[in-house]
Amino acid sequence: MKKYVFLFLLAALSVLQSCEKFLDLEPESQSIAVTNTSADSIYYKSASEVEAALAGAYSDFKNEYYQLDYFVNGDAQSDDAYAGGDNPSNFQIDEYKLDATNSNVSRDWAYLYSTIGKTNTIINNVNAVNDPALSADRKSEIIGEASFIRAFMYFQLVQLWGDVPLQLKEVKTISAANLDAIYSIIFPARNTTAEVYQQIIADLETALAKVKATAPNKGFVTKGAANAMLAKVYATQEPHDWNKVNQYCDAVVAGGYSLLADYDHLWDNQHENSAEAIFEINYNGGVTDGNWGTKIFRGLDWKKFNLPSNDLAFAFDEANDTKRKNASMVFLDVTGKWSDSHWPQNKYPFINKYRNFTEGSNQNYIFIRLADILLLKAEALNELNDVVGAATLVNQIRTRVNLPNTTAANQADMRLAIEKERRLELAYEGIRWHDLKRTGRAIAVMNAAVGPNKENLGYNVTPNRLVWPIPQAELDKNTKLTQNPGY
Repeated sequence: MKKYVFLFLLAALSVLQSCEKFLDLEPESQSIAVTNTSADSIYYKSASEVEAALAGAYSDFKNEYYQLDYFVNGDAQSDDAYAGGDNPSNFQIDEYKLDATNSNVSRDWAYLYSTIGKTNTIINNVNAVNDPALSADRKSEIIGEASFIRAFMYFQLVQLWGDVPLQLKEVKTISAANLDAIYSIIFPARNTTAEVYQQIIADLETALAKVKATAPNKGFVTKGAANAMLAKVYATQEPHDWNKVNQYCDAVVAGGYSLLADYDHLWDNQHENSAEAIFEINYNGGVTDGNWGTKIFRGLDWKKFNLPSNDLAFAFDEANDTKRKNASMVFLDVTGKWSDSHWPQNKYPFINKYRNFTEGSNQNYIFIRLADILLLKAEALNELNDVVGAATLVNQIRTRVNLPNTTAANQADMRLAIEKERRLELAYEGIRWHDLKRTGRAIAVMNAAVGPNKENLGYNVTPNRLVWPIPQAELDKNTKLTQNPGY
């Protein structure tokens, strides 16, 4: 039996390897441990090969997950946006009616684990490179950068699915002698959420120790990015560690970042890689490096995705927050083009934070910025019973957009004030749904979301819908995987 299993694995790996090498196609779904199985791709022979491998891992921040799905998952799944468009898979996400065959679910799993496979190969093999052009210091930096990227991918996975397999090694050789070891890599069981967070933190600590403080642009991993991610992770994992959140937020602030004076400068495409940006994906534009994702959210040629919600528009209006509302959404006339039950055709909203939506756009995406970290610090201080300190930070954010100081004066009110401030400040940056989940507010908030006339939208979010189903294709391939409850 072992012989037949070995031959099956060998054939499967050969087919997948050949497809990737000769066709250069991105598979819609793949077994999570099947990456880089040839000796040539495992053992780097030169500095240039290693740098190319790292560039390949970075380039995955420009794939479909990060150009599109990152924002669908964080915003259309929240009360900030409807699905929009015409994609049934997105409708399922928006309406909490996902099933295990949803195409977004399977492709996001595949994208994230594909990048993890790339980082594993780098981390596990870079120190064996003997090229004098690759110094020991540079090897260390490369491990740090790849560790950050791996942690970032696992942070997406654990927030979406909860318990997920931890894959930290790649298949190097295939033989009957090591079949048992290979089998456990290719077909792993799910690790607990706590174990995944432990690995994320370990990777981020590795990154913090090894990467540089500054880089040519904000698209490269720096100590500031590692500190910021550690703050976000400690604010998300259960139980939250607010002392750690405060510690890493302080480290970010000490890194020399500062808020832009004008909120709109974050989005006008004239202030890219600004002092406020901590991790920002840079696009040069054109056929080879264009951000096609922006055309998914804005334009009059077809009905776009992530339609801004009435609920968020009401929240902006009730706060008299015209500056951030105008920066976040723009209203246009789509009469005769399409209709939607949520908005009239002559006043139809689009996301306005991504304003270069031309073919081959060079629009950057900011994934982490200082305002997010300052509000996380405010949250930490409030949970540590420093309501006054939290108010000072909230007021700093509000002052930039000409709003008066918060009136929240106790811990409970401050929690809600920070929640609202994060919503208005970080709208359409892929954060809202994850904020609602980590604060335990997702069910209450989503089930109270309102539509055009402030009528309840009728969402029925239950605890089982706070995580996604494991893709059916993965369950079919790996009997060790188990499905999440309710799917």
